Amino acid sequence: MAGEAGMYNGLDDKMHEECGVFGIYDPEGKKDLVRLTYYALYALQHRGQESAGIAVSDGEKINVHKGMGLVPEVFSKEVLDSLKGKIAVGHVRYSTTGSTNIVNAMPLVVRYRKGSMALCHNGNLVNAFELRKEMEQQGTVFQTTIDSEVIANLIARGSNGIEEAVTQAMYRLKGSYALIIMTDDKLIGLRDPKGIRPLSLGKLDGAYVLASESCAFDTIGADFIRDVEPGEMIVIDENKIESKKVFNDVEKALCIFEFVYFARPDSIIDGSSVHMARLEAGRILAREHPADADLVIGVPDSGTVAAMGFAEESGIPFGIGLIKNRYIGRTFIQPSQVIRQLGVKLKLNALKSAVKGKRLVMVDDSIVRGTTSGQIVQMLKDAGAAEVHVRVSSPPITHSCYFGIDTSTRKELIGAQYSVEEICKHIKADSLGYLSLEGLIKSTGLPRETFCAGCFCGKYCIEVPGEGDKYLFEKC
Repeated sequence: MAGEAGMYNGLDDKMHEECGVFGIYDPEGKKDLVRLTYYALYALQHRGQESAGIAVSDGEKINVHKGMGLVPEVFSKEVLDSLKGKIAVGHVRYSTTGSTNIVNAMPLVVRYRKGSMALCHNGNLVNAFELRKEMEQQGTVFQTTIDSEVIANLIARGSNGIEEAVTQAMYRLKGSYALIIMTDDKLIGLRDPKGIRPLSLGKLDGAYVLASESCAFDTIGADFIRDVEPGEMIVIDENKIESKKVFNDVEKALCIFEFVYFARPDSIIDGSSVHMARLEAGRILAREHPADADLVIGVPDSGTVAAMGFAEESGIPFGIGLIKNRYIGRTFIQPSQVIRQLGVKLKLNALKSAVKGKRLVMVDDSIVRGTTSGQIVQMLKDAGAAEVHVRVSSPPITHSCYFGIDTSTRKELIGAQYSVEEICKHIKADSLGYLSLEGLIKSTGLPRETFCAGCFCGKYCIEVPGEGDKYLFEKC
């Protein structure tokens, strides 16, 4: 699904993934699918903290409960006890298009001439506006502002069975999507032809499960089977599980930011360990941009693993220099001016006893606008650090993303407006070094042609609207 360009609040200068999806089918109907889905969404909470929802099918009707907030805020014991069925789907959301309210929360449940359908979407359609306009001219009434409703309407228009309707819809969609669809008696998972957003298949005893990341399988005790392939549709019903390649000869373009920041370190994506990729990124970063320092620290949590790799490769000790406040949550989605002025201090605090008098290497995963990086550098120096050398385990972000990530316009991206030397001065670091794109790709152990890296180079895997009326379609 998608949402509006997320509300930047001065407390978080990161790119954000917008959704996590999960689905499970238990043909025997013996498992507590709702609680399994609840725990799986907990595991996927990092992919969206704005809203959460679960829908279940008992074979005759679909019931849904969703709300604004984190998973434990949305679901009480009473709610979980009230939802029963043999199929369940769940969703956590961080919006990148569409307004932030309960109307746009997922799963999106619709009734159409062939029954009911619940849809969970992770991604973003670049042709959603054109499809929506076309359907509105034909009389379709939309209840939400999300592109996921466009997908639901396309499927509902299909004249044949659900599988054929989904196939026909896929032919018209342009952009990124990992979709999980539940009907009264089927669970369907599909991944866009480029595989931009991840989707995995697993098994829990006799039940099959689908999820954005394999860490959800670990949480509920399911076994990882494999990644859903780009352009593939998985159909699970009471009797069987089937795979259909809707698109053949696809050119894969997984979002490389899954390895930089989005995915949990304990996930495996397209056969590559996220933890090991981040560790290797730190090692390569140390080779590309060495520093004369006493201590390597990471900006928690996303910079920690790369910092460990940097320390290992450089021989400089790794330590904890920043303490993270993990409890501010969504309370500060729209902070007051006073809170904004406190800035990053709400989220991080320097460990004075560890950094005082030290020459530090501070490793972070990315710099988007440059606002918080400067505050962290100043915080460390105020705590007594002699020097702060910033190292970033990804290249400069120079272009917006159109495939389901909350990115600023180019004029807000510091990497698009300034040179590395100018950024270094802006954040008042003693030195600054970014990992090269080649180094980042190498860290994953996957081929270059596996990835979309448009945010780093401005060349995209799918034709997208550029700045103004220009369109871009080229691989980095």
